[in-house]
Amino acid sequence: MEQNNPPSFGIEKLYVKDLSLEVPNAPAIFLEQDAPEVNIQLNTSGQMVGENAYEVVLTVTVTAKLGEKTVFLVEVGQAGVFRIVNVPDEQIEPLIAIACPNVLFPYAREAVSDAVVRAGFQPIVLQPVNFEGMYMQRMQEQQEAAAAPLQ
Repeated sequence: MEQNNPPSFGIEKLYVKDLSLEVPNAPAIFLEQDAPEVNIQLNTSGQMVGENAYEVVLTVTVTAKLGEKTVFLVEVGQAGVFRIVNVPDEQIEPLIAIACPNVLFPYAREAVSDAVVRAGFQPIVLQPVNFEGMYMQRMQEQQEAAAAPLQ
């Protein structure tokens, strides 16, 4: 009799892999009254680190500027080790690109907000992110690039 091994997805460990904060124009920047322009960038990466174990890192970079002056720059690499068992190969990439970042995002949001507050600024609250939409857009761009004629 053949055993039925259902697919499983689990969190082994969540951790901050990288955290940096810069306030290059302190203390003068604290005397500015204008609200800074805030730019947020997200990046995800994943790699196999053991049998059925994958490390996924969600990197969030928040840059606040007043004109050309940097008010602050925060970069958080929120990571996790995820156990993915009995999942077809074609479904692993979407899990790593969508499900894992969805788990990591609230922790990254908290780390960014905490770092900004510790630097003496108002907290930055990152809005929810549609990782599925980002993944689908990236897949479409790759398909278009592959279909484009070589010049």
